[in-house]
Amino acid sequence: MTGNVRNRGRKPFLWLLAFGGAAMLLVGGSGVVSVPATPAPIAAPTGPAPGAPAPTVVAQVAAPSGAAPAVRPTGALHPVGGSATAPVPTVSPLPTASPVPTASPVPTGTAQVPVTPTPAPEPDSDPREIRPETLLVNGRQQPVKVRVPRSAGGRYRVAPGQAAPPRGKGKVIRYIVEVERGLPFDAEEFAREVHRTLNDRRSWGFRFKRVSRGPVGIRVSLSSPAMADRRCLPLRTLGVLSCWNGGRAVINAMRWNEGVPGYRGDVASYREYVVNHEVGHGLGHGHVSCPGPGRRAPIMLQQTKSLHGCRPNPWPFPKR
Repeated sequence: MTGNVRNRGRKPFLWLLAFGGAAMLLVGGSGVVSVPATPAPIAAPTGPAPGAPAPTVVAQVAAPSGAAPAVRPTGALHPVGGSATAPVPTVSPLPTASPVPTASPVPTGTAQVPVTPTPAPEPDSDPREIRPETLLVNGRQQPVKVRVPRSAGGRYRVAPGQAAPPRGKGKVIRYIVEVERGLPFDAEEFAREVHRTLNDRRSWGFRFKRVSRGPVGIRVSLSSPAMADRRCLPLRTLGVLSCWNGGRAVINAMRWNEGVPGYRGDVASYREYVVNHEVGHGLGHGHVSCPGPGRRAPIMLQQTKSLHGCRPNPWPFPKR
């Protein structure tokens, strides 16, 4: 009877030890501990007399799978007041999974688009203009060359306005300036150049007055090569010569633009020559010859055709 009471008193105590051991295994190891539903058998006490203090029994709890096998109690008793210590099984740590390598991002290729350079803007200019290699010949600024058509409008346009003669004494000669329609020359600009040339002190010595209407003694007409050929008949100008005919100084626009080889690129001086030469015919002067090699050419020498050994000269009186 006494033995049964004692056995019933030990069962709750053994359950506490079993749960305590399981808790220690859970804290000490990372493995899962399985606690058996039925406690291990307990050895029957031997030796102590009735009324002796209850001995402390050490219980071994089953270890998890893979650990050392559990040791069953041998029946050895420890006196109360001693340390009831159960050996803690060693739990092998779980293997650490190798880190999964992170795939490097595949670089996204950027298509290289060829860049087309933007052309520089072209200057606003008349497409008919042709820039010469140099605009300075014999110390003079040269005019800009343009494209002159073989034929143009076939009718003249009178330069508007008027220009007074220089002051002084001398006969005043009224004249008109005309430019064939369709030529790439400004009528007013052409008129200014003609007026400057005729009233230069080295010219014929008359006082020329430009007008746009009324009676005139001379017409200075800038003409296309085809127009010059018609206006100069019966003289054959062949599209390259100028002339005086019917009270009109017909100036060939091709020659006005390009000059002649004898002037060696000095188109500005050749323009002065052709105006003075053709107007000279209107004043009553005829052609003359070259006075000798290396001499200054007379204004009435046909310098457009050839200098005949003379030096080019655009003025009737170059020493004035």
